[in-house]
Amino acid sequence: MNLASIIEPHPADAGALVTHGSTITYGELRERTGAVRGALAAMGLEPGDRVALVAANNRFFVEAYLGALGAGLVVVPLNPLSPTRELAREIDTVGARVVLTGPTAGRAVSRLDRADVPTVDHVVAANPADIEGALPFADLVAHDPAPLVDRGAGDLAVSMFTSGTAGSPRAAMLTHGNLRANLDQVQAVDAIARRPDDVTLCVLPLFHIFGLNVVLNPALLVGATVVLAERFDPTTTAEAVRLHGVTALTGPPTMWAALAHTPDLPADTFASVRLAVSGAAALPVQVAEQVHARFGLHVYEGYGLTETSPVVAYSVGTGAPFGSIGRPLPGVEMRLVDADGDDVLVGDAGEIWVRGPNVFAGYWNDEAATESVLDDEGWLRTGDLAVVDDDGYLFVVDRAKDLIIVSGFNVYPAEVEEVLVEHPAVADAAVIGVDHPHTGEAVKAFVVPEPGVEVEEDEIIAFVGERLARYKCPTAVQVVEEIPKGLGGKILRRTLS
Repeated sequence: MNLASIIEPHPADAGALVTHGSTITYGELRERTGAVRGALAAMGLEPGDRVALVAANNRFFVEAYLGALGAGLVVVPLNPLSPTRELAREIDTVGARVVLTGPTAGRAVSRLDRADVPTVDHVVAANPADIEGALPFADLVAHDPAPLVDRGAGDLAVSMFTSGTAGSPRAAMLTHGNLRANLDQVQAVDAIARRPDDVTLCVLPLFHIFGLNVVLNPALLVGATVVLAERFDPTTTAEAVRLHGVTALTGPPTMWAALAHTPDLPADTFASVRLAVSGAAALPVQVAEQVHARFGLHVYEGYGLTETSPVVAYSVGTGAPFGSIGRPLPGVEMRLVDADGDDVLVGDAGEIWVRGPNVFAGYWNDEAATESVLDDEGWLRTGDLAVVDDDGYLFVVDRAKDLIIVSGFNVYPAEVEEVLVEHPAVADAAVIGVDHPHTGEAVKAFVVPEPGVEVEEDEIIAFVGERLARYKCPTAVQVVEEIPKGLGGKILRRTLS
């Protein structure tokens, strides 16, 4: 098997991608990805080698992703807006041999110090003039094609950086079998199954598992059309829905909230949409009700995480009320477990444990982190707390972990704190999530200054912004005399506000 084979059966003249006003057919997509496979093999890359993919939502990403995957390589999608230091750390962590960078992602890659990424043999760029020594991607898609490389279900396909359930970002290993299993689990439910005549709008970034295996891959599996959007803007999103007759629209709660509050959108803006889904963070009931009242569109909530490829539960067609994530997917086992490892009673909160063929293979080169979330029987401890009611509907009620979710993206406090204390004026630091009207949550930092030193809020925020992706940066910095900690030295975040 090879996950990249999902584009093979469809009519050559059927539209696969719409980007920048142009349509790429499935025939063209197969031809170009076959050429990328051949070019990567000619570079000496072998199945299992890692390839870092730094690109926005455009044809470059899709062609590079499917080409590398089809060559048997492990694709590592990275945020094109990440600072160079963060990209270097992630590229070095997985030992990528090639970096593929898209037309809008060259700046950070161009600043990479090759000494920081010693495993990289080649950089391939959509705009090679932006990066010294880069190979042009145009040469890859003009190469002689190569056949798909057969892979086993247990072979790695994608490695995605995630805040995980137990610490700072790690590379979650997803196999061909994991990703395909989740596609099949979703397709087994008529209410959420994709159809060949669907038009899907992809505003979620493809470097995120939500965009990759909930939006892009399901559409390619059935031969549907994907309209790619490089950034979200509520007005242009609404225009794209009307222009292309979008039938499937998926995004985080912040997207739905923005659409609900955008003035001058007609009531029939989303008349073509048959499937509207929210995920990546809890959907406020008020937002769901506002979208329904204004547009007559029922936004259904789902639940998942990177480590489960990602979908675990769905509410579409279940009769679940607003605020519920519905029920587990077919083929997904779920338990709600108390602190002693026992199943909780109906109505009591318990940690969500998940088991199934979609559960990941572990964290790259981090056995301790893997063992902290996966037990010997294959159960994944998610760190999320939920209750189930008398009707069997699930409701996520809290997170057992300290994770902050900004616009659907995971931010782990420890990562931000590590950067904060690198600032010469900061002696100690703590980070929490606070409510935010546009992003759901935002990062707030508390810092203890070095003796006799003054701390400037703007300077601290800029310092972090040079080292971490924008969504991980604090939006506010508060100076305190000390960081509250327990006897074991753990930060008492509940005391901070």
